[in-house]
Amino acid sequence: MPITTARTDTGIAIVTVDYPPVNALPSAAWFDLADVITAAGEDPSTHVVILRSTGRGFNAGVDIKEMQTTTGFDALIGANHGCAAAFSAVYDCPVPVIAAVNGFCVGGGVGLVGNADIIVASDDAYFGLPEVDRGALGAATHLARLVPQHMMRTLYYTAQTVTAQQLLHFGSVYRVVPADELLSTATEVAEQIAKKDTRVIRAAKAAINHIDPVDVKTSYRLEQGYTFELNLAGVSDEHRDAFVATGKAVGDS
Repeated sequence: MPITTARTDTGIAIVTVDYPPVNALPSAAWFDLADVITAAGEDPSTHVVILRSTGRGFNAGVDIKEMQTTTGFDALIGANHGCAAAFSAVYDCPVPVIAAVNGFCVGGGVGLVGNADIIVASDDAYFGLPEVDRGALGAATHLARLVPQHMMRTLYYTAQTVTAQQLLHFGSVYRVVPADELLSTATEVAEQIAKKDTRVIRAAKAAINHIDPVDVKTSYRLEQGYTFELNLAGVSDEHRDAFVATGKAVGDS
């Protein structure tokens, strides 16, 4: 199964994504992920959710090839709505969500992680938004939750990545560990939370969300509006076609 949930007897729900080869999710999978996270959080026996992936990396964003092989804008609209649903599911989950990030976390992966409560990463993990190289925008809202404002702008405009060690320095990643210790470390943190009164933790999650200085859902949807404009203008197709054909961004040699 591409998305599965395992449960411990201490109230930890471990949601695992497995979409080979790089965990680039088609439109339907983003909705599926939203449903799985929502169901885990709504279960009264769940105290904490761990979100993780198998394979070489945590998440490679949307499946660009799906968009390029689908006529019209249905795939684009589906991906945008699906991403918004999955990001919101992480943010709105009634219990804390711990993102256990291995390898690459780019595009939509940053949206998931940026909305998580706690981030644990492997020592080979890196994060970034290649959106401008694909003729799109989005998830600057979530990248801004990981790095300072000017660093976010630099990373966004240049499509550069940032390492887990750098995010540890910024304070957005809680721990960086060897890849083979990632799940056990995330579980260790989850166990600390799971021991506490879930009624209090659920109230704490709601309170923290309500005092958030940025409405992440509205902010992200605003970003998506500019992506729609770029698609209507035909700009996005140029960039996606180049990437699918060559694996490189327009202008890269």
